[in-house]
Amino acid sequence: MNQLAASTWRQRATQALAVLATPAWVLVSMTAGPASAQGSGNEALLAAREAWTQAARDSRQQQRLSQIAGTLAEQNHPLAAWADYWRLNARLADAQQSELDAFYARWAGSYVEDRLRNDWLLELGKRRDWVNFRTEFPRFRMNDDREVTCYTFLARHAAGDKDLRAAALEAWLAQRDVDTGCQLLGSTLYEAGVFTPAEVAQELRLAAEFNRPRAARAAAALLGAPAVAAVDAAFADPAGWLRRLTVGNARGVPALRGQRADLAVLALWRLAAASPDDAAGWLDGALAKALQPDAAAHAWAGVAKQAALKLQDNALDMALRAWRERDAAGPAVAGWSDDLLAWHARAALRSLGATAQPSVAALTQPAARIPEATARQQAAWALVERASAALSPAAMRDRETVATWTYWRARSALAQSRPGAAGESVRAAARQALATLAQQPLSYHGQLALEDLGQRLVLPPEPPPLAATETQAARQNPGLGRALALIGLGLRSEGVREWNFTLRGMADRELLAAAAWACEREVWDRCINTSERTREQVSIAQRYPTPLESVVLAKSREVGVDPAYVYGLIRQESRFIVDARSHVGASGLMQLMPATARWTARRLGLVDFRPGQVNDTDTNVLLGASYLKYVLDDFNGAQALAAAAYNAGPNRPRRWREGPLLEAAIWTENVPFAETRDYVKKVLANAAVYSAVLAAHAAGTAGPGLTTAAVPPGRSLRHRLGATVGPRELSSGAEDRSLPSTQPD
Repeated sequence: MNQLAASTWRQRATQALAVLATPAWVLVSMTAGPASAQGSGNEALLAAREAWTQAARDSRQQQRLSQIAGTLAEQNHPLAAWADYWRLNARLADAQQSELDAFYARWAGSYVEDRLRNDWLLELGKRRDWVNFRTEFPRFRMNDDREVTCYTFLARHAAGDKDLRAAALEAWLAQRDVDTGCQLLGSTLYEAGVFTPAEVAQELRLAAEFNRPRAARAAAALLGAPAVAAVDAAFADPAGWLRRLTVGNARGVPALRGQRADLAVLALWRLAAASPDDAAGWLDGALAKALQPDAAAHAWAGVAKQAALKLQDNALDMALRAWRERDAAGPAVAGWSDDLLAWHARAALRSLGATAQPSVAALTQPAARIPEATARQQAAWALVERASAALSPAAMRDRETVATWTYWRARSALAQSRPGAAGESVRAAARQALATLAQQPLSYHGQLALEDLGQRLVLPPEPPPLAATETQAARQNPGLGRALALIGLGLRSEGVREWNFTLRGMADRELLAAAAWACEREVWDRCINTSERTREQVSIAQRYPTPLESVVLAKSREVGVDPAYVYGLIRQESRFIVDARSHVGASGLMQLMPATARWTARRLGLVDFRPGQVNDTDTNVLLGASYLKYVLDDFNGAQALAAAAYNAGPNRPRRWREGPLLEAAIWTENVPFAETRDYVKKVLANAAVYSAVLAAHAAGTAGPGLTTAAVPPGRSLRHRLGATVGPRELSSGAEDRSLPSTQPD
């Protein structure tokens, strides 16, 4: 781009941003009809978005995109920055630094500036242009791209930085699959001797644990072609690979060390994914004397995780075996993933059955006597503490992870404390941990802790009303305006990213004002998610809104299901986005699959039902609430099981409930799918809050009146969880095997 063109672009950009800064800039202008000039600009913007998706493989689309971007800039269209972004992004491989600098100047401080800088950093990394990379990176504000992070360490290495090993290793091991930057980081630092074969073995284990053959192959390539061939074979046929170790060895397998031991562990982990017992058979049989304690510890750890995921009763014994081998090996054993450690702790919890809950008196009365735990229970609780304590600093930056294991470690301390005065200091510390969790009463573990302490959920007071100046500041924020405009045009992904970028650094009152604008525009996901970012001032009205209240209440009561439960589910399913559509085809507020909608309509006797009606709000709520009621009835009213069935299909929780009778909170923690486990927790916690909200509405109070609203009796989280979960009782009758799934199995 020549100097005159760059000057023209800059002038047009300044004019476009000026439009956004005026109070007259509102969404009405962005959603005007196609006959208006603005409407024509919106159509051009959507055409630019479409051209961008094809421009990488069609030079004519690049030209078309460039023309549209120029036209939108001439029109001072408020979203011209996005067309300009698509224009330059489409030809980034041929771009020069000067073009990027001009773009940054045109859209200084905007999301697209930072978004294109992210893209450009990836391009500079591919080019190995470390000089420009080091200049650009400090200006990257989001800094949330894992591959860019890997390139950052390569740039530092190229500059001679000797103090990057630990952080670079963390970034390399964190890659979920093969990407250019992190693969290059691994090979470069391995060749330089910064990474060692032990760390390559750790990456191989992670690849085996999460079934990432491409990542395993890339890591093996650092060790040479024979290692690649062995990894391919171990992934393709782990049992066959292990059998070949024993060929011609009548006295058993010789001691395995180094790379051969690492590959044996990988094969055992892949075998355990299909059958933990078969893998354990190898460890107790042919390989019993072949593996040194460090390799045996790794092997048993992975096998134990797979047994825990499959809810096997022997998972605890396998996990304890892994930790004994780890102790025997000494401090050299490290590198177990956070997911593996968490599943060891879950296996320990599951082994406790329905006996894990101390009495409320044990939590609230200092002198209360707690039944002494058996040796096995003590071993299980000790593993809960040890495995959760070993979680990485990265894992402990996640609020939900911290809450989960703070809760269970407090429970562990209570269960293991010595009776009487001797154990009182331990119990006091545990009660304090629960009390700290209870300060977050809207969360799942906060509600569990609150009820364990014998207290009742009372909604926090609404913050003081927003001042006119606070409201006006939000509505004049260009980034928020662009985001809502993009969402209004159907460009939700772009709008959400722009919105989240703009929220950075906002204080509570600014967040409340931004959330209020989203609520007013009925962009409920931005309303809820934005309000949830506040730290001190909590607005229940924003975090737990009740859109379509008359519809939800009427349809829920019509089919006989708790409206608060329905609201809790909708909040998690769609965030009240009426036209939400998942990547697998689920539609509407209650995210119904087409087949589920048809089945439910037939069961309700809706003979005139047509597939397109699933997107009608009233119909969607009726069908979703009805299906939820059918699932609830099939699970005898168990809300945790029904929520799991709604998310993962009825057949899975039917399998997951088999085995010992468990405390309901332990059963929930052992749901094998992370998404479903999180879903069940949030739906039930949401439902408890909505019980209080709807009770306040029914009493004629709202807004500040919610201050004194409490969860009605019988509607709390513990009541919704139920006391225990176990196999279906014979008296419950036959399962309804005709129930379809809201998700593809």
